Amino acid sequence: MTHPPIQDQRTVLTDINVPFTRLVAFFVKATLAAIPAFFIVWIIVMVFWMAVMAVVGGGLDWSWRMHRWPY
Repeated sequence: MTHPPIQDQRTVLTDINVPFTRLVAFFVKATLAAIPAFFIVWIIVMVFWMAVMAVVGGGLDWSWRMHRWPY
C-alpha cells in the first residue's frame, strides 16, 4: 500500500509564553546540572591526555634533577 506524498507544511513561531519564575528555575537547574557534567568531562579529558603523554613519553627529561651539583 503506497501513501500519497506528504506536502511541506511551514510553521512560523511568533510568541513563547513562559512565566519568568519558570524560566529562572530552568536556568538554575541547568546550571546545577552543568557542574557535575564539567567534572566528568574534565576527568575524561585528563585521562585522554594521560594516555597521550604515556604514548608520547611525557616530552620532558627530568634526569637533570638527579645530578649532584658541585659547590
